Amino acid sequence: MILVIVLGIFIGAIMGLTGAGGGILAVPVLVAGMHWTMQQAAPVALIAVAAGAAVGAIDGFKHGVVRYKAAILMAVCGVPVTRIGQQWAHVMPQFILMGGFALLMLAVSWRFYKQSQQTLLNSEEDALRLAFINSDTGKFIWTPIATLILAGIGMLTGLMTGLLGVGGGFLIVPLMRRFTHLAVPSIVATSLFVITLVGSGGVANALLAGAKVPIIETSGFVGAMISGMLIGRRFSRQLQPWQVQRGFAVLLFCVSGYMLFKAYLNY
Repeated sequence: MILVIVLGIFIGAIMGLTGAGGGILAVPVLVAGMHWTMQQAAPVALIAVAAGAAVGAIDGFKHGVVRYKAAILMAVCGVPVTRIGQQWAHVMPQFILMGGFALLMLAVSWRFYKQSQQTLLNSEEDALRLAFINSDTGKFIWTPIATLILAGIGMLTGLMTGLLGVGGGFLIVPLMRRFTHLAVPSIVATSLFVITLVGSGGVANALLAGAKVPIIETSGFVGAMISGMLIGRRFSRQLQPWQVQRGFAVLLFCVSGYMLFKAYLNY
């Protein structure tokens, strides 16, 4: 139980430092620390990530920056797809699932490293703005293209949530930055609300499909993760954004190497 709490604080601190990116570490940390399979770790990770995201989403609602209509659309499109991802996860060999997860982590690691360079140089990434925002209200202008883009982001998030047990913030935030004019604080807050909804839906689908969740370990992990998130938020004020991004990129790179090694051992 002590190990579960330590792991939860560690993941929560990473989430607090990066915004939402630490959720991608929950599954590999549980696999490494608890010696669980990915199928065992995914529901526990989802519960913890959804709970941690809910804390951030509540703060976003307090500041009025959550675009809840967009979040609900993404969740409505994403939750049903989590079931497909979970079905794929249960029929895939363990080494393919771990290897695929490791490659995804490598891609996210590279993206965070590139972001750290852009932040350090004060440069902006190229964007393709297709979903526009009303400058007076700060809300989406609901065109067919905007609706399709947000629905597509929701479906992709749902698939990754079901398949790998991740929250999806590493997908939602960069995709919304690329395709919308929404301000970054609003994107992060909306992303956290989507993770809360889709993650909760993914947990419900997993339980309905017969997944077993250890109550004591899960409760301890969730509580520790939320505590760690608050600690991470406090330390984040003392670090430069590029330092957080680059440090997280290096951490993801190391963990992805471990997951590739585990995939090799399970081959």
